[in-house]
Amino acid sequence: MSSVPSITLSNGVAMPQLGFGVWQVPDDEAARAVGTALEAGYRSIDTAAIYENEKGTGQAIAAAGVPREELFVTTKLWNADQGHDTTLRAFDASLAKLGLDYVDLYLIHWPMPGIDKYVDSWKAFEKILAEGRAKAIGVSNFQPAHIQRLIDTTGTVPALNQIELHPHLQQPIPRAYHADHDIATEAWSPLGQGGDVLAEPLLGDLAGKYGKTVAQIVLRWHLQLGNVVIPKSVTPSRIRENIDVFDFELEQADVDAVTGLNTDTRLGADPDTMNWLG
Repeated sequence: MSSVPSITLSNGVAMPQLGFGVWQVPDDEAARAVGTALEAGYRSIDTAAIYENEKGTGQAIAAAGVPREELFVTTKLWNADQGHDTTLRAFDASLAKLGLDYVDLYLIHWPMPGIDKYVDSWKAFEKILAEGRAKAIGVSNFQPAHIQRLIDTTGTVPALNQIELHPHLQQPIPRAYHADHDIATEAWSPLGQGGDVLAEPLLGDLAGKYGKTVAQIVLRWHLQLGNVVIPKSVTPSRIRENIDVFDFELEQADVDAVTGLNTDTRLGADPDTMNWLG
Protein backbone atom coordinates (compact mmCIF):
# COMPACT_ATOMS: atom_id res chain seq x y z
CA MET A 1 0.00 0.00 0.00
CA SER A 2 1.13 3.55 -0.67
CA SER A 3 2.33 5.77 2.17
CA VAL A 4 1.07 8.93 0.47
CA PRO A 5 -1.69 10.73 2.41
CA SER A 6 -4.88 11.72 0.62
CA ILE A 7 -6.93 14.88 0.48
CA THR A 8 -10.69 14.76 0.06
CA LEU A 9 -12.13 16.67 -2.88
CA SER A 10 -15.34 18.66 -2.46
CA ASN A 11 -17.47 15.79 -3.79
CA GLY A 12 -15.99 13.31 -1.32
CA VAL A 13 -13.50 11.65 -3.67
CA ALA A 14 -10.13 10.88 -2.07
CA MET A 15 -7.02 11.93 -4.01
CA PRO A 16 -3.36 11.23 -3.12
CA GLN A 17 -1.63 14.49 -2.24
CA LEU A 18 1.46 13.50 -4.21
CA GLY A 19 1.29 11.98 -7.67
CA PHE A 20 3.39 11.31 -10.74
CA GLY A 21 3.32 13.62 -13.76
CA VAL A 22 4.21 12.50 -17.28
CA TRP A 23 4.44 15.82 -19.14
CA GLN A 24 7.12 15.64 -21.87
CA VAL A 25 7.54 11.87 -21.42
CA PRO A 26 7.35 10.18 -24.87
CA ASP A 27 4.70 7.49 -25.19
CA ASP A 28 7.24 4.69 -25.55
CA GLU A 29 8.98 5.83 -22.33
CA ALA A 30 5.78 6.45 -20.39
CA ALA A 31 5.09 2.77 -19.77
CA ARG A 32 8.49 2.30 -18.14
CA ALA A 33 8.38 5.55 -16.15
CA VAL A 34 4.83 5.01 -14.88
CA GLY A 35 5.66 1.40 -14.08
CA THR A 36 8.64 2.56 -12.00
CA ALA A 37 6.43 5.10 -10.23
CA LEU A 38 3.79 2.52 -9.37
CA GLU A 39 6.49 0.20 -8.02
CA ALA A 40 7.80 3.06 -5.88
CA GLY A 41 4.39 3.58 -4.29
CA TYR A 42 2.78 6.30 -6.39
CA ARG A 43 -0.94 5.75 -6.86
CA SER A 44 -1.86 8.99 -8.66
CA ILE A 45 -0.86 9.42 -12.32
CA ASP A 46 -1.36 12.70 -14.21
CA THR A 47 -1.43 12.69 -18.01
CA ALA A 48 -3.19 14.68 -20.75
CA ALA A 49 -4.32 14.25 -24.34
CA ILE A 50 -1.72 16.74 -25.59
CA TYR A 51 1.11 14.79 -23.90
CA GLU A 52 0.46 12.00 -26.43
CA ASN A 53 1.37 9.37 -23.85
CA GLU A 54 -2.04 8.17 -22.64
CA LYS A 55 -1.49 4.83 -24.38
CA GLY A 56 1.85 4.16 -22.69
CA THR A 57 0.42 5.32 -19.37
CA GLY A 58 -2.48 2.91 -19.76
CA GLN A 59 -0.14 0.06 -20.64
CA ALA A 60 1.82 0.64 -17.43
CA ILE A 61 -1.36 0.69 -15.38
CA ALA A 62 -2.54 -2.56 -16.95
CA ALA A 63 0.80 -4.27 -16.39
CA ALA A 64 1.30 -3.11 -12.80
CA GLY A 65 -1.34 -5.36 -11.28
CA VAL A 66 -2.46 -2.63 -8.87
CA PRO A 67 -6.23 -2.84 -8.22
CA ARG A 68 -7.99 -0.08 -10.18
CA GLU A 69 -9.72 1.23 -7.06
CA GLU A 70 -6.30 1.97 -5.52
CA LEU A 71 -5.31 4.18 -8.46
CA PHE A 72 -6.15 7.81 -9.17
CA VAL A 73 -5.83 8.64 -12.88
CA THR A 74 -6.08 12.19 -14.23
CA THR A 75 -6.19 13.28 -17.85
CA LYS A 76 -7.05 16.55 -19.57
CA LEU A 77 -9.05 17.93 -22.48
CA TRP A 78 -6.83 19.66 -25.03
CA ASN A 79 -7.64 23.13 -26.34
CA ALA A 80 -8.44 22.09 -29.92
CA ASP A 81 -11.20 19.78 -28.65
CA GLN A 82 -13.08 22.34 -26.59
CA GLY A 83 -16.81 22.66 -27.21
CA HIS A 84 -19.64 20.43 -25.98
CA ASP A 85 -19.74 17.61 -28.52
CA THR A 86 -16.02 17.68 -29.33
CA THR A 87 -15.29 17.38 -25.60
CA LEU A 88 -17.38 14.21 -25.37
CA ARG A 89 -15.58 12.69 -28.35
CA ALA A 90 -12.17 13.67 -26.96
CA PHE A 91 -13.00 12.08 -23.62
CA ASP A 92 -13.99 8.83 -25.34
CA ALA A 93 -10.66 8.88 -27.20
CA SER A 94 -8.69 9.43 -23.98
CA LEU A 95 -10.47 6.58 -22.21
CA ALA A 96 -9.78 4.27 -25.15
CA LYS A 97 -6.06 5.13 -25.19
CA LEU A 98 -5.80 4.65 -21.44
CA GLY A 99 -7.72 1.38 -21.65
CA LEU A 100 -9.92 2.42 -18.73
CA ASP A 101 -13.66 2.48 -18.05
CA TYR A 102 -13.37 5.74 -16.11
CA VAL A 103 -10.86 8.33 -14.94
CA ASP A 104 -10.73 9.69 -11.42
CA LEU A 105 -10.29 13.30 -12.51
CA TYR A 106 -10.86 15.05 -15.86
CA LEU A 107 -9.57 18.59 -16.35
CA ILE A 108 -10.03 21.35 -18.94
CA HIS A 109 -6.38 22.00 -19.77
CA TRP A 110 -6.58 25.78 -20.42
CA PRO A 111 -9.45 28.31 -20.38
CA MET A 112 -8.47 29.93 -23.70
CA PRO A 113 -10.57 33.05 -23.04
CA GLY A 114 -10.02 34.33 -26.58
CA ILE A 115 -11.67 31.21 -28.01
CA ASP A 116 -14.34 31.17 -25.28
CA LYS A 117 -15.57 27.58 -25.41
CA TYR A 118 -14.74 26.54 -21.87
CA VAL A 119 -18.32 26.91 -20.57
CA ASP A 120 -19.62 24.59 -23.30
CA SER A 121 -16.81 22.16 -22.47
CA TRP A 122 -17.73 22.34 -18.79
CA LYS A 123 -21.33 21.39 -19.57
CA ALA A 124 -19.99 18.28 -21.31
CA PHE A 125 -17.86 17.62 -18.22
CA GLU A 126 -21.03 17.70 -16.11
CA LYS A 127 -22.50 14.98 -18.34
CA ILE A 128 -19.36 12.86 -18.05
CA LEU A 129 -19.48 13.24 -14.25
CA ALA A 130 -23.16 12.35 -14.08
CA GLU A 131 -22.49 9.18 -16.07
CA GLY A 132 -19.77 8.15 -13.62
CA ARG A 133 -17.09 8.05 -16.30
CA ALA A 134 -15.11 10.65 -14.34
CA LYS A 135 -15.24 10.51 -10.55
CA ALA A 136 -14.43 14.23 -10.31
CA ILE A 137 -14.07 17.13 -12.73
CA GLY A 138 -11.91 20.20 -12.57
CA VAL A 139 -9.83 22.70 -14.49
CA SER A 140 -6.21 23.60 -15.14
CA ASN A 141 -4.62 27.03 -15.53
CA PHE A 142 -7.91 28.81 -14.78
CA GLN A 143 -7.93 32.23 -13.16
CA PRO A 144 -10.55 33.00 -10.48
CA ALA A 145 -12.66 34.96 -12.98
CA HIS A 146 -12.81 31.96 -15.33
CA ILE A 147 -13.87 29.64 -12.50
CA GLN A 148 -16.45 32.09 -11.22
CA ARG A 149 -18.02 32.21 -14.65
CA LEU A 150 -18.34 28.41 -14.66
CA ILE A 151 -19.99 28.51 -11.25
CA ASP A 152 -22.34 31.36 -12.17
CA THR A 153 -23.35 29.70 -15.44
CA THR A 154 -23.68 26.06 -14.41
CA GLY A 155 -23.70 25.94 -10.61
CA THR A 156 -21.02 23.23 -10.68
CA VAL A 157 -17.83 24.10 -8.82
CA PRO A 158 -14.60 22.52 -10.11
CA ALA A 159 -13.17 20.05 -7.62
CA LEU A 160 -9.61 21.13 -8.38
CA ASN A 161 -7.54 23.67 -10.30
CA GLN A 162 -4.10 22.60 -11.49
CA ILE A 163 -1.86 25.65 -11.88
CA GLU A 164 1.81 26.49 -12.25
CA LEU A 165 3.01 26.74 -8.67
CA HIS A 166 6.52 26.67 -7.20
CA PRO A 167 8.59 28.83 -4.83
CA HIS A 168 9.11 31.51 -7.52
CA LEU A 169 5.39 31.60 -8.50
CA GLN A 170 3.19 31.07 -5.46
CA GLN A 171 -0.15 32.30 -6.82
CA PRO A 172 -1.63 33.67 -3.55
CA ILE A 173 -4.76 35.12 -5.23
CA PRO A 174 -5.88 31.89 -6.97
CA ARG A 175 -5.01 29.85 -3.86
CA ALA A 176 -7.12 32.11 -1.66
CA TYR A 177 -10.01 31.87 -4.12
CA HIS A 178 -9.70 28.09 -4.14
CA ALA A 179 -9.77 27.99 -0.35
CA ASP A 180 -12.93 30.12 -0.28
CA HIS A 181 -14.71 27.79 -2.73
CA ASP A 182 -13.44 24.40 -1.48
CA ILE A 183 -11.38 23.86 -4.64
CA ALA A 184 -8.18 21.83 -4.27
CA THR A 185 -4.97 23.46 -5.52
CA GLU A 186 -2.66 21.23 -7.55
CA ALA A 187 0.82 22.39 -8.54
CA TRP A 188 2.29 21.67 -11.94
CA SER A 189 6.05 22.20 -12.27
CA PRO A 190 6.19 22.11 -8.45
CA LEU A 191 9.99 22.10 -8.62
CA GLY A 192 10.19 24.99 -11.10
CA GLN A 193 11.33 22.54 -13.80
CA GLY A 194 14.61 22.13 -11.96
CA GLY A 195 15.89 25.57 -12.96
CA ASP A 196 16.59 28.69 -10.91
CA VAL A 197 14.25 27.54 -8.14
CA LEU A 198 16.42 24.58 -7.15
CA ALA A 199 19.54 26.79 -7.22
CA GLU A 200 18.26 29.00 -4.39
CA PRO A 201 20.91 29.02 -1.62
CA LEU A 202 18.21 28.92 1.06
CA LEU A 203 16.93 25.60 -0.27
CA GLY A 204 20.44 24.18 -0.25
CA ASP A 205 20.83 25.23 3.37
CA LEU A 206 17.53 23.60 4.31
CA ALA A 207 18.49 20.41 2.46
CA GLY A 208 21.61 20.22 4.64
CA LYS A 209 19.63 20.95 7.80
CA TYR A 210 17.11 18.17 7.20
CA GLY A 211 19.37 15.67 5.46
CA LYS A 212 17.20 15.76 2.33
CA THR A 213 17.63 16.91 -1.27
CA VAL A 214 16.59 20.36 -2.44
CA ALA A 215 13.74 18.82 -4.43
CA GLN A 216 12.48 17.01 -1.34
CA ILE A 217 12.51 20.29 0.62
CA VAL A 218 10.40 22.00 -2.06
CA LEU A 219 7.93 19.12 -2.26
CA ARG A 220 7.60 19.08 1.53
CA TRP A 221 6.91 22.84 1.47
CA HIS A 222 4.08 22.27 -1.01
CA LEU A 223 2.58 19.47 1.05
CA GLN A 224 2.61 21.50 4.25
CA LEU A 225 0.81 24.33 2.44
CA GLY A 226 -1.88 21.82 1.46
CA ASN A 227 -1.04 21.73 -2.25
CA VAL A 228 -1.37 18.58 -4.34
CA VAL A 229 1.91 17.98 -6.21
CA ILE A 230 2.78 15.95 -9.31
CA PRO A 231 6.57 15.93 -9.74
CA LYS A 232 7.78 14.41 -13.01
CA SER A 233 10.95 12.47 -13.71
CA VAL A 234 12.05 9.58 -15.93
CA THR A 235 15.05 8.78 -13.72
CA PRO A 236 14.21 5.84 -11.43
CA SER A 237 16.29 7.14 -8.50
CA ARG A 238 14.62 10.54 -8.70
CA ILE A 239 11.16 9.01 -9.05
CA ARG A 240 11.80 7.21 -5.76
CA GLU A 241 13.37 10.29 -4.17
CA ASN A 242 10.36 12.48 -4.94
CA ILE A 243 7.97 10.24 -2.99
CA ASP A 244 10.32 9.95 -0.01
CA VAL A 245 9.04 13.10 1.69
CA PHE A 246 6.76 11.76 4.41
CA ASP A 247 9.33 11.00 7.10
CA PHE A 248 10.13 14.61 8.02
CA GLU A 249 8.42 17.96 8.49
CA LEU A 250 9.67 21.48 7.93
CA GLU A 251 9.58 23.83 10.89
CA GLN A 252 7.10 26.66 10.36
CA ALA A 253 9.90 29.21 10.19
CA ASP A 254 11.42 27.26 7.31
CA VAL A 255 8.06 27.02 5.52
CA ASP A 256 7.82 30.80 5.85
CA ALA A 257 11.37 31.25 4.57
CA VAL A 258 10.62 29.27 1.41
CA THR A 259 7.43 31.29 0.98
CA GLY A 260 9.65 34.38 1.01
CA LEU A 261 11.26 33.24 -2.25
CA ASN A 262 8.26 34.27 -4.35
CA THR A 263 9.11 36.45 -7.37
CA ASP A 264 5.87 35.97 -9.38
CA THR A 265 7.98 34.51 -12.21
CA ARG A 266 6.10 32.30 -14.67
CA LEU A 267 7.77 29.52 -16.60
CA GLY A 268 4.65 28.70 -18.63
CA ALA A 269 2.04 30.69 -20.50
CA ASP A 270 -0.25 33.32 -19.02
CA PRO A 271 -3.77 31.84 -18.75
CA ASP A 272 -5.34 35.19 -19.61
CA THR A 273 -3.67 35.29 -23.02
CA MET A 274 -2.93 31.65 -23.90
CA ASN A 275 -5.24 30.67 -26.80
CA TRP A 276 -3.04 28.11 -28.57
CA LEU A 277 -4.90 25.30 -30.36
CA GLY A 278 -1.94 23.36 -31.74
